[in-house]
Amino acid sequence: MTSEPDSNVAVVLAGGVGTRLGLDIPKQLIKIAGRPVIEHVIATLDQHPRVDEIIIMMAVGHLDVVRQVVRSGNYTKVSQILEGADTRNGTTARALEAIGDRDCKLLLHDAVRPLVSDRIIDECYDALDRYDAVDVAIPSADTIIEVDASNTISDIPPRGALRRGQTPQAFRASVLRQAYELARQDPGFEATDDCTVVLRYLPDVPIWVVRGDERNMKVTEPIDVYLVDKLFQLTSQDLPHGRTEDAYREALAGKTLVVFGGSYGIGADIAALARDHGADVVTFSRSTTRTHVERREDVAAAIDSVLAQHGRIDFVVNTAAVLPRGTLASTSEETIYSATEINYLAPILIAQEALPHLEATGGSLLLFTSSSYTRGRAGYSLYSSAKAAVVNLTQALADEWAPLGVRVNCINPERTGTPMRTKAFGKEPAGSLLDPKLVATASLDLLLSKDTGHVVDLRRMDPQVSSFDETIDLGSDAP
Repeated sequence: MTSEPDSNVAVVLAGGVGTRLGLDIPKQLIKIAGRPVIEHVIATLDQHPRVDEIIIMMAVGHLDVVRQVVRSGNYTKVSQILEGADTRNGTTARALEAIGDRDCKLLLHDAVRPLVSDRIIDECYDALDRYDAVDVAIPSADTIIEVDASNTISDIPPRGALRRGQTPQAFRASVLRQAYELARQDPGFEATDDCTVVLRYLPDVPIWVVRGDERNMKVTEPIDVYLVDKLFQLTSQDLPHGRTEDAYREALAGKTLVVFGGSYGIGADIAALARDHGADVVTFSRSTTRTHVERREDVAAAIDSVLAQHGRIDFVVNTAAVLPRGTLASTSEETIYSATEINYLAPILIAQEALPHLEATGGSLLLFTSSSYTRGRAGYSLYSSAKAAVVNLTQALADEWAPLGVRVNCINPERTGTPMRTKAFGKEPAGSLLDPKLVATASLDLLLSKDTGHVVDLRRMDPQVSSFDETIDLGSDAP
C-alpha cells in the first residue's frame, strides 16, 4: 500500500433505468417506506460517521429530482450530483474522473439496495486498511448450475466456494483507477461490476470479501419492490447513531417534546430522558392530566396548552394504548369502541392536531406498534388489528407529510417491562423483557434522525440470529 487515503468517499451508482419494473421512472426513484429508494441509500451514507463525502451518479434526465431530494433532506455530505453513463463501468469511470487524483477510500454502492447496513459499511472501510479491494457477498443457499449454449447443464460448481455478490464494493481509489486505465486499453473489455475489473486487470491484487446480508437485496424485478417494502416493515433497521451527552443537549436545546401516555412506562422514560438532556417536555395522560387521547377536544386542548407555554412543538410521541384480552365473540360493544378509539383513532387525532405545529418546526411524530401487527393473534384481535393499522398510518403519513418536512416513524419493541404488561401477565423472569429505558433512548434517537416512514424493531438480540418471537409485544404504554 502507498500513503494513507485522505478521505472516505461514497459513490451512489444510480445510472440505470430499470426497464424490468415496467415503470416510466428509474427504479431508484420509486417510493418504498415513505422515501424514494435512492434516498434511503443517501440517508444511510449521510448519517454514517465514517463517510466524509457522497457523490451521486444519476440517470440522465433525472438529476433535478435528486437535487430536490438532497435539498429537502439536508444531506450535507453530498458534494456532486452527476450524470451516469450507459453502463455500470462507464458510470464508475465518470465517478473516478470526478474524484480526480485523490487516493481516497472509495465505496461504490447500488442506489437500488436501500437496506445496506452500517455494519457492512464499517467492515468495508476497515478492510481497506489491509486490502486494496473489497467486495461484499453472501453464501448461496441454492445450488448454482452452469449451462451451455444448448441450455443443458455443463457444470455444477461446489456450493461451498460460491458467494452471491452484493454492494458496496470498496477500493483504494488509486488501485481502481489503475485497473480502469488498463481496461480501457482492452478492446474486449466487459464487466458487470468493479471487482471484476480489478480481478481481471490487476490479478495480483487480493480482493477481500466482507460478509453481506440477505436484507441487502437489490430492487430489480417487480416482486422486489414488494419484498423490500415488507423488509422495511418487518426487519430491524439499524437505528440512527446514538449521540454523546453534549450532542443530545445541542440537538434538544430549545426544543419542545409532547408525550401522550407519558404518566409511566415507556412514555415517562422518554419524557425523563429528553428532559434530562435539556428539552422542554410536557406529558399528558388520563391519570395525571385527565387527557383522553380518543377525544379530539382533549388533544386540541393539550396542544394549545403547550403552545401557550412554550410557543412551539418539535416532537410528538404517542405511547397511549389499552390491551383488551379475550375472544372477539365475548367482547362487549363498549370494549370494542373504547379499545379502537384509544389504540387507533387517538393516533389519528393526535396526528391531525399536531401537524400544523410540526410543519412549522420541521418536527417529528413517533407512534408505537406491536409485534402482533405482523400477524393477528387469537385473543388479541382488537389490539393486533389496531397496531397493524398504526403501521399503515405511519407509512401513509410519512408519504403525505414528506413534502411538508415532517417526519413520521413507528417503534415496535419486543416484550418490554412496562406496567401495562405486568398488569396483563404478572411478574415475568428477570432478563426476559426489554428495558423500557433502552426503548426510550432508541425513541429519542429516532425522533432526532432524518428518517421517516420507518417501522423500527427493538429486540434484545440481533433478529438475524434469534428466532421469531411469537409472543405479543406490549411495548407501548397505557394512558
